[in-house]
Amino acid sequence: MYRILYVDDQPDLLEIGKTFLEKTDQFRVDITSYSPDVPTLLNVTHYDAIISDYEMPAMDGITLLKTVRSSGNSIPFILFTGKGREDVVIEAINSGADFYLQKGGQAKPQFAELAHKIHQAVQRHKAVDELREKNYELQASYEQLAAAEEELRQQYDKLKKDEEIIRESEIRFHDLTEMLPQMVFEADVT
Repeated sequence: MYRILYVDDQPDLLEIGKTFLEKTDQFRVDITSYSPDVPTLLNVTHYDAIISDYEMPAMDGITLLKTVRSSGNSIPFILFTGKGREDVVIEAINSGADFYLQKGGQAKPQFAELAHKIHQAVQRHKAVDELREKNYELQASYEQLAAAEEELRQQYDKLKKDEEIIRESEIRFHDLTEMLPQMVFEADVT
C-alpha cells in the first residue's frame, strides 16, 4: 500500500480524490488544502508520492515542487491540475515533476489514470533508488578490488626484490664455493 499526500485548495476535490484512490485498497491518502504545510508533513511522515494542484492561493504547485526538490527530496511528484497551459506543463517537467495530469471529465477514469500514474512514478522511483544502491555497492566493490590489486602489486614488487637479493646471494655463494678449494689448497701449502 502506498501512502500519498494529496494537496489541493478545493476540499471537495480532495475528499473525492481520497475516496476514489483509497477505494482501490492500494493507497492511503492524507490530504491538505494548505500547500505551505507540505515540507513539515514530509518531515513527520513518510510518503511514497505527492499529488498537487497547480493553482493554490498560498503556494502554487510548481513552487511547492521546487521547494520539495530544493530540500533534496526526490519523492515522486504528480501535478494534477485544471490548468492546461503548455508553459505550465514545461515548467512542471523542468522542475522535476514526474507526471502532469489535467483535471476534468468523469471522475472514475480520471482517478484511474491518476492511480496508474502514481504506480508508475513510485515504481520508477524505487527502480532508480535500487539502481543507485547497486551502483554504490558496485563502486565499493571496485574500490576494494583496486585496493587489493595495489596490495598484491606491492607484495609482488617486494617478492621481486627479495628474489633479486636471493639471486645475488646465490651468485656470491657460488663464487665463494668456486674459490674455496683454491683457498683450502693455499692454506695447506703454507
